[in-house]
Amino acid sequence: MKILGSLLRMLVILMIPFGSSFAAEDTPHLDIVTLKNGSTIYGELIEMSGGVLVIKTPASPDNVMKVNWSEVVKLSVNHPIPFHLKEGTVLIGTATVGPDGNINISSEPLKGSISVPVDAITALNPLVQPPVIYSGTLTAGLSQTTGNSHLKNASVLGDLVARSEQLRLSINGRYIYGENANTLIARNSRGTIKLDFFITKRFYWFASAYVENDRFQDLKMRTALASGPGYQFIDRGDFSGILKELTFYTEAGVSYFNEDFRLADDQSSIRARVSMKLNWPLLDDRITFYHYSEFYPSLQNASNYYLTMDNGLRFKIWEGFVSGIQVTTRYNSKPAAGTGDTDNLYLFTLGYSFDTTRKR
Repeated sequence: MKILGSLLRMLVILMIPFGSSFAAEDTPHLDIVTLKNGSTIYGELIEMSGGVLVIKTPASPDNVMKVNWSEVVKLSVNHPIPFHLKEGTVLIGTATVGPDGNINISSEPLKGSISVPVDAITALNPLVQPPVIYSGTLTAGLSQTTGNSHLKNASVLGDLVARSEQLRLSINGRYIYGENANTLIARNSRGTIKLDFFITKRFYWFASAYVENDRFQDLKMRTALASGPGYQFIDRGDFSGILKELTFYTEAGVSYFNEDFRLADDQSSIRARVSMKLNWPLLDDRITFYHYSEFYPSLQNASNYYLTMDNGLRFKIWEGFVSGIQVTTRYNSKPAAGTGDTDNLYLFTLGYSFDTTRKR
């Protein structure tokens, strides 16, 4: 009889359709989310912040599903997480479905459970970032030959971004030096410092200063002081998959543009400043593609403009150590007499990159 009973139980299990409600109930470790349209999602709740609930489930692309928190009517969480409520209370515990659109939160300090409306929850297990996030890279390249030829080349590139909720400070710089048989063949440097004040989550106002020196452009100093609005079109986490770390912003403003030459007549003008920056880490930050450009067209003469543009790839070697390939293009529509309008620089560098952003 015992054998017959075991066979009958196995037969009943096999007759239950795959993916039925029994399958969900038979896996109590899964969290359960029920939406207004009646659909139910089973998986592991990762977080809810900014009105978006993130659930890890094998049934969705990249094993992650995002739903609007306003669409959630029932919630069951089977592993302890922080529940942030509207009045500022934070409860760490599990949750079960309660009556009338409520959920029952079981928290150890309460020695029981508390019933809370779903719409009273402002965040679930949010990833708390430090007040200021720092990211940056410092790389360098060096080559030297001796014997029949005497060639020296050196390059140093660096950038730093410090970001808080309302401010973003960006600094980048570059120095290039080259000589052949003790004869100088290249020496130029440039730097940009920019402060962004975020008025909303996306819209901000910037103030920037750009300085540049190049002996072979007859240039003592090129200076551009600018200010204007900017917009963060894409920020981290806006997308999933290969786009999840993508950032992109553009800016447009007015600048005072001054060029102090060694031999040619100095020039100054009022110009527009149009800039864009794209940073796209791929394959778990193993490869990063980046683009940064600043365009200064004269507001007094449309045929007079200056453009500087960086395009590059950065490869993660180990931990924070990276290698990089970068192409820098500078174009001046009205260069000093005896100099060309275009300079291209090709760089291969090694260095270190860091980012204090907290990630799951």
